Amino acid sequence: MTNFQSLERGTTFSALVLLCPLMACQIGFAPPSVNINLNEPPEVRWAPLLTVYDADYLKKAAAEVIDTTVPKWVHHAVAPVVEALEKYLPPPYAGEIRGLASHFGGSLTDIILLNFAYEISAFCTSIVAQDTSGRLYHGRNLDYPHDVLRNLTINILFVKNGTVAYRGTSFAGYVGLWTGQSPNKFTISGDQRGKDHLWDWWKNWVSAFLLKSSPVSWLLRETLEEGANFQDAVLRLAKIPLITSVYYIVAGVKPGEGVVVTRNRNGPADIWPLDPLNGGWFRVETNFDHWVTPAAKDVRRDTANKALNATGQDNINMDTLYKVLSVYPVCNSITVYTTTMSAASPEKYNNMVRPKLSCEPENWPKWADQASPWEDVFMW
Repeated sequence: MTNFQSLERGTTFSALVLLCPLMACQIGFAPPSVNINLNEPPEVRWAPLLTVYDADYLKKAAAEVIDTTVPKWVHHAVAPVVEALEKYLPPPYAGEIRGLASHFGGSLTDIILLNFAYEISAFCTSIVAQDTSGRLYHGRNLDYPHDVLRNLTINILFVKNGTVAYRGTSFAGYVGLWTGQSPNKFTISGDQRGKDHLWDWWKNWVSAFLLKSSPVSWLLRETLEEGANFQDAVLRLAKIPLITSVYYIVAGVKPGEGVVVTRNRNGPADIWPLDPLNGGWFRVETNFDHWVTPAAKDVRRDTANKALNATGQDNINMDTLYKVLSVYPVCNSITVYTTTMSAASPEKYNNMVRPKLSCEPENWPKWADQASPWEDVFMW
């Protein structure tokens, strides 16, 4: 029996959405914020992290992420290669990564490994939706199988010439972005597409360094910094070569400016825009191509679709979108944070860290079945 069949026995899906404020699915806390001054040299930009985190803690946390992502024998085997490839890192990331290693007293190899470890397993749900007045809303859950990341989540304001050029949510020690907003222009989130095996990951590394392809999180950040508008952002995200495939979800400020870009390494596999005149007022992207059926145990897409339809276009806003993203298993035991944003109202950017199990079935009302988590679909 699916999660939806069991829900329908006890209540309607709209009742679930309405009950959400009374449930533990609203539990969360705001992460710390730091300002990164883009006018400063890359080597010193990330020093403000030391006002929020202890350097020794960051080193231990980074080691935990690396050890649970990269087998120790691989770590030792590739360390000389990583150090040799460092000279191929493009600016400003080369300077920023060297600066991070200096600030935290870690090895350059470990900081490079840490940054590429985050490129491997972003299991996520992203939603873009348009209300009846034409306003765009963008939300995402970012799922990673590392508990320590809840303590490393930070909101970052990238400041240039005294004003916020763009902002995003990331992890301490990571120079890329999977979630971000260019004020009054567009918002972007990235979701992993497919699953790279370990040997593919290192192949992607060589692609990044030697073939000048971009890591997916670096292209997202560069687009936030350089993109002129929604159309320009979509063009950049669709065409610039990447080290691996990904989904980019983009929302603008004008009616109809919402799209899911499904990427291959060398270009777009599909572009799926909003179509509000024909009922397509929202798009949901998880980690499967929208034209194929997800794995049997992964009902995140179906759950989100049903919750959005129950909410209705008349009622979609930042608060109701957060509630949709709080419904299990859209939110689940490895959901690190939930972001809601709207480029037309950049001051309303909201990000909440989700404590582990806060959205698990045991925190649902008693009428809900105790369904199994979806994450065992993925063999990380």
